[in-house]
Amino acid sequence: QLQASGGGLVQAGGSLRLSCAASGRSFRDYDMAWFRQAPGKEREFIAAIRWSGGTTVYADSVKGRFTISRGNPKTTVFLQMNSLKPDDTAVYYCATTSRVAHSALAERSSYHYWGKGTLVTVSS
Repeated sequence: QLQASGGGLVQAGGSLRLSCAASGRSFRDYDMAWFRQAPGKEREFIAAIRWSGGTTVYADSVKGRFTISRGNPKTTVFLQMNSLKPDDTAVYYCATTSRVAHSALAERSSYHYWGKGTLVTVSS
């Protein structure tokens, strides 16, 4: 089970930190990721991090503004979002999977476990 939290309303240029806690099975060695879905749009990849925390991957749209990290224990993952824009408004989902190839980290189909999502609204 994955539980995402930390969403809310923020002005453009502001920051938010999302958290995702995994429980119920041994997710410690699993790769984890964040996706988001804006109204009327497909769910899109945002960022992923290897089970070890040593490798991260970002979508071009958030590179340099968002940072994904793993907590201690490694079953927790964070998404630090800075310089937020109205286009970042979406429901944000965390997801996890057993270790996959690097090229598959950004693929939605790679992830088998999903949280319920947390809403982020960025006002202009």
